[in-house]
Amino acid sequence: MKNALIAAASLAAIATVVPAAAQAQDATAPNTGAYGNLNVGVLDAGQTDLKTIGGRLGYRFMPYLGIEGELATGLKSDTDTVAGVRFNTRLKHSAAIYGVGFLPVGANTDLLARVGYGTTKLRVKSGGLSASDSAESWNFGVGAQHHFDGMNGVRVDYTRQEFNNDQGHANVWTVGYVRRF
Repeated sequence: MKNALIAAASLAAIATVVPAAAQAQDATAPNTGAYGNLNVGVLDAGQTDLKTIGGRLGYRFMPYLGIEGELATGLKSDTDTVAGVRFNTRLKHSAAIYGVGFLPVGANTDLLARVGYGTTKLRVKSGGLSASDSAESWNFGVGAQHHFDGMNGVRVDYTRQEFNNDQGHANVWTVGYVRRF
């Protein structure tokens, strides 16, 4: 129920962004087409903080709506101790697809909101034992991007992953290079 409410709230936020964006559009900026993003990030899942590297490919169908796919892997693992037992956690991969709402606030600057569904696979090692597991999640987030020359720019965003079956959540912060094609 909580995930359904979060997803509904995210969709409502995107729905309010679209009409407001009509007032802020700049006709000189390319507001449709394909784009790519390479980023580094931190995935915070409570006690575990994982460093990530990822990429996104997207397509902006209209100045205010698009879709993007995302794929990330672990850049650095995290070692923690629980009840005297040391264990190492590493992100094997994370993949998701999102609907994205854009709000142009300047000639080359957008605020964005996104909602989607994804899967995350982690590997945990302790002593000589190793285990991997995957979990699916509803994801939602916000961010901003600025294109310095109309094509190349920087993007920062925050995404919340709410894992299914009460498997917890993760907060993901990223910063990276974005390119319009």
